[in-house]
Amino acid sequence: MDMDLDRCGDTISLSPSKIICMLRNYRAHASELNNPVPDRINFFLKPPSSLLREGGSIIKPTEVVRLHHEVELAVVMADRCRDLTPETAIGHVLGYMLMLDLTARDIQDDARSKGLPWTQAKGYDTFAPYLSRIVGPDEFDWRDRRIYLLVNSMVRQEGNTSDMVFPVEDIICYVSRIMTLERGDIIMTGTPSGVGPLNAGDEVRAGIEGIGEALFNVIDQM
Repeated sequence: MDMDLDRCGDTISLSPSKIICMLRNYRAHASELNNPVPDRINFFLKPPSSLLREGGSIIKPTEVVRLHHEVELAVVMADRCRDLTPETAIGHVLGYMLMLDLTARDIQDDARSKGLPWTQAKGYDTFAPYLSRIVGPDEFDWRDRRIYLLVNSMVRQEGNTSDMVFPVEDIICYVSRIMTLERGDIIMTGTPSGVGPLNAGDEVRAGIEGIGEALFNVIDQM
C-alpha cells in the first residue's frame, strides 16, 4: 500500500514491505496485561493492508468483541539495509511518525490460550492508523517525548518514550540482523499503559510531542 508521507513540506511516496511491531516495550503496559517485562526484543508483523491514513474510519469487525487501541512511535526506514549496529542504525532512518496498533483482544487472547499465532488479531484492514507526517532524525530526538491517546476527549494513554525497555537504536539493529529492511518499512516501537476498548461512535485523538496529533473515528463493519 502506498503512503504519502509529508516531510519538511515534501510529499514522499512509500510502499512498506512490512510493518514490524514491538511486544511489551513499556514496562507498565506489560504489567497491565499481566505479562512479564521481556529480557529480549520480541516483535510481530502487521500487513501493509492494515494501514489507515489520519482522518479515516477505524472499522470494528463484526466478529470482534473487544477492540483495543495502542498509540506508538513509529520509525520509517530510508533505505535497504541489513546487519546494522546501534551506532549506525539512525543513519538509515528516514523519519519518525505517529501510529496506532489496533488489536482484537478477544481473538488474540483465544489464540494465545491455544498456543496459536495471533496475526488475525492484529491484521484486519484499518488496524494500523497513522499520521501522514514524518519528522526526520535531524529534527526529532525520540527520547523523552510525551505520547498520549484520548477517546471521546478522555485521556486513556499518557506516557513518555523514555520509558521504553529497549531503545530505538537497539530495536532497529536487532530486527536488521533477522530480516533485511527495505525503504519505507515501518517499525512500531511499543505502547505505554492504558490500552482499552474502542466502540462504534468513538472519537480517537492521539499524539506525540514534536510530531503532531491524528484524529480517527470508529465505525462498525457494514
